[in-house]
Amino acid sequence: MQQPLRYIFLLLFAASACKKDDTKPAPVVVYTIEVDGNKVTFNNTTTGATSWKWDFGDGATSAEQSPVHTYKGKGKYVPTLYATSGDGVTAEGSTVIRISKTSPVKLNDNSLADWDTISVNMMMAGPKGGVFKKAKFDYDGQNMYFYVEMAGKQSDGVIFDMYIDSDNNAGTGLLTSLFTGGAYDVLLEGQLLLKLSTAAIPMAMYYHNGPQTGFTFDPQSGTDFYTLGTVAEANGVIRFEGKLDRSKIKGFTGAAIRIGMVATTSDWGTQLGTIPDEGASSFLLNMPE
Repeated sequence: MQQPLRYIFLLLFAASACKKDDTKPAPVVVYTIEVDGNKVTFNNTTTGATSWKWDFGDGATSAEQSPVHTYKGKGKYVPTLYATSGDGVTAEGSTVIRISKTSPVKLNDNSLADWDTISVNMMMAGPKGGVFKKAKFDYDGQNMYFYVEMAGKQSDGVIFDMYIDSDNNAGTGLLTSLFTGGAYDVLLEGQLLLKLSTAAIPMAMYYHNGPQTGFTFDPQSGTDFYTLGTVAEANGVIRFEGKLDRSKIKGFTGAAIRIGMVATTSDWGTQLGTIPDEGASSFLLNMPE
């Protein structure tokens, strides 16, 4: 499983500024950051320095070599490291950190209990739901998370189609009576509950290309836009979770999307259900932060 809510950036800065003597070497400022919610860990691997000063960009500072700092609110921050050598030569390096909404969903905890805390962005299946029972959604600055309850077994190899209006713009994407209320730019398709050992590509991604009333989708490369989390099966019901990487799907970094899901038998012979109901408006997920 991938690590939850943790994003690592490598930052390398050339030594600069504040030199007392150009003949004396300045430190080479190098550090990485790990962002976990509002908490940021600064891993300092700068060379040639004997003292450090961190300005976290929110008014707080630290003289620790590799501090951990918790930002009090969402927003964009520019932390700066000032590294000083034993000869008094200082170099600095800055980066940009965006602290955004966090999610309680963890995909590597072998549990679905974290979804019990989410009471918004939920929809129950309607009269045409078929195998579908319930779906929930959540998000953070990097990912959109989904949870589904449906009748069946994991071994059924059900084919899923996710229709996504990734920019919430009715002027672009496919217009279809399958799910109204949106124009669908992205189609994700595959047997997403199958393990990698039995299916090389569990989900494929397609982008709409052509007139809005034409079902024309071009295949896209890459499979790491999607991650399956915990799957639980009991009493004829499957519950599962997953995430979509917002940075790897066209238009998915905006403030809102629309989504609808279709389940079909593994031989494409029978449509098993939709959520929301076929012909109804797709689910609107607002993601303002």
